Amino acid sequence: MVALESTVITHGLPYPQNYDLAQDMEREVRQEGAVPATIAVLEGTIHIGLNQAQLQTLATSQGMRKISTRDFADVLLKEKSGGTTVAGTLVAAHAAGIKIFATGGIGGVHRGPASDVSTDLSQLAQTPLVVVCAGAKAILDLAATLEYLETLGVPVVGYQTDTFPAFYSRSSNLPVSARVETAEAAAGMARAHWGLGLKSALLVTVPPPEEVAMAPESIQRAVDQALKDLEKKGLRGQEVTPFLLKRVSELTSGESLRANLGLLRNNARVAAQIARYLGVGSRRQRAGRTAP
Repeated sequence: MVALESTVITHGLPYPQNYDLAQDMEREVRQEGAVPATIAVLEGTIHIGLNQAQLQTLATSQGMRKISTRDFADVLLKEKSGGTTVAGTLVAAHAAGIKIFATGGIGGVHRGPASDVSTDLSQLAQTPLVVVCAGAKAILDLAATLEYLETLGVPVVGYQTDTFPAFYSRSSNLPVSARVETAEAAAGMARAHWGLGLKSALLVTVPPPEEVAMAPESIQRAVDQALKDLEKKGLRGQEVTPFLLKRVSELTSGESLRANLGLLRNNARVAAQIARYLGVGSRRQRAGRTAP
């Protein structure tokens, strides 16, 4: 089973691209022989896996909450609905016993106040899942984000790459802590990490496909302008990332949106491939044999 987050549906993309993407990601997972579990909260109930009507509700409804770790109790008690962030999805997926999760890019350290750090990082440090992503969102301070992950003891593994992907671009030129070439190797590294009693996630970073990846210079110009626009708006907290992603898409004439959609589908596919080997390892361990 592969967990999928839902803030990309409620806050990350416009309709109908958000609904189409949700279906596409689930389809990618199924085609690789795994089971997709899109996670969200609907009317105060955490759902692990959604039907088509529920996906449509997430994609079209107004006033959806953006649900991170701190928000669950409030949303559940007030019977509200919303999409789960990376951190929120980690919490729910782990409670459900799911071991792998595919997303686009994780949150991290923002460019600005040193205190503006995503909850995603602290949740990664305490939740034992394989998280497949295209690095951290390009609007962030990628070097500072990697330093923070190192401090928290979260392995950052490059999938067929030695460098940390830059979300829309294939490389940030910043080194990862380890490299794997195959889904089987990624699953083996996760089992070795958790076999030592360590509790953090294994962050598997996958460069966006070449056919949708953007040139670093092009995306950097758009991000710099979007940050200037953000400062003029005076937005803070959970409003920051949705505004920046939308503004970058506008500034790149939709090219960043195309890259975002392509990398999300690709990450779902890679996560499903890793999930198959994690399942094989678990069955062999239960049978008393040594996993590869």
